[in-house]
Amino acid sequence: MTAEEADGALAALLDRLRALGYSFVPPTPETHRRVVARRALAADLRDIFGWSRAFRPEALPPDLLDLLRRADALETDGALCRSRVRVASIGDRLFLHSAYPTDGRDSVFLGPDSYRFVDFVRRELAAGPPVRRLVDVGAGAGVGAIMAAAHVPDARLTLTDINPLALRFARINARHAGLEVETLSCSGLGQVLGAFDLVIANPPFIVDGAGRFYRDGGGMRGAQLSLYWALAAARRIAPGGRILLYTGSAIVDGEDRLRSALQAGLATLGCALRYDELDPDIFGEQLDQPGYEEVERIAAVGAVIARAV
Repeated sequence: MTAEEADGALAALLDRLRALGYSFVPPTPETHRRVVARRALAADLRDIFGWSRAFRPEALPPDLLDLLRRADALETDGALCRSRVRVASIGDRLFLHSAYPTDGRDSVFLGPDSYRFVDFVRRELAAGPPVRRLVDVGAGAGVGAIMAAAHVPDARLTLTDINPLALRFARINARHAGLEVETLSCSGLGQVLGAFDLVIANPPFIVDGAGRFYRDGGGMRGAQLSLYWALAAARRIAPGGRILLYTGSAIVDGEDRLRSALQAGLATLGCALRYDELDPDIFGEQLDQPGYEEVERIAAVGAVIARAV
């Protein structure tokens, strides 16, 4: 089977699950670990495609089993099977992402931050000016651009990511949503040509020793990539354009150092900043990990950066 045929099988899987009324909201990895420890075998579609539980072949409708086989997304271990992909629901859309546990460097994760990101972008777009071109930087499974599309119906959609698997899933998710998107394999805006008037981004913001694409935000206790992407976009955004940045920031001694760094960097670029805490305390379990010895909490933040006309 060709790569195109495999992608078609995964798109058909999403279509079929939607027709069956499938719905699943993926939690944090720590919550996921606790839930799956309660029971080993899958009993329904949510167990198979949401919780990534092992299942007997007869537990899955034959057409869905065939689609997984055709997509090379089915693992077998003796009499048991497991899906290599998960499916999450956001509104009336379904999204492919990687099966639990997301330990691989190229794993594509969709979880609570994805929902906060979507809510943040929707709120900001509701009152914004028309958009000609939207660039979703570090798009992952494509959640941001796909869910924003209804609010910017005339915009060209460009999605970037350094992870080829993320771009593959984003293309399939966009196909399921009936959208045409451009995907570019690059870090940040490295391969984006031409003008754009809206950038959205949900960068990784965790200190991750394994260097996983979806988690590792680099220095500044995970905030370095967020700062780099925001300033790079501020240098290139069209006059009157905006950058919508959703990320996390480690708070040390009551100070949000990402906020301070953004204020200092944007002051020289002719851009205004509006910066809000959206949730004061997320991923508390991370504080037990190396690199967080002085961190008192991790806040979810939303930054709106506007370039003067």
